[in-house]
Amino acid sequence: MGETETADRLVVSYPADLSEWGRFQVEKPSFRAYLRKTNDRVAVGDVLEEFVGVGCCGSNLDVPLRIEAVEGGSVVGEDTDIEYEVREACDIEGGWLVQSEAGPS
Repeated sequence: MGETETADRLVVSYPADLSEWGRFQVEKPSFRAYLRKTNDRVAVGDVLEEFVGVGCCGSNLDVPLRIEAVEGGSVVGEDTDIEYEVREACDIEGGWLVQSEAGPS
């Protein structure tokens, strides 16, 4: 893998216990664009602690995203395709009451 070549594809994982709202946030095209702009180089095993939003009560949601695969080079560019997969749960606190199934019924 070239150290100065642009990666064709990244596979990024998030924890299984990330709420539906959190998954919606990280999978949006705008968040993928954010990842491309804020990460110069990546390697398999890197963990990116990324802020994805603020809940209704001011709670921040930071999600540990892990690089599972890198194809092509190691430099993230605007044309790098980003795909997601789900990994094991990690006790993430992502179920804000009004934004997830954890809310009142």
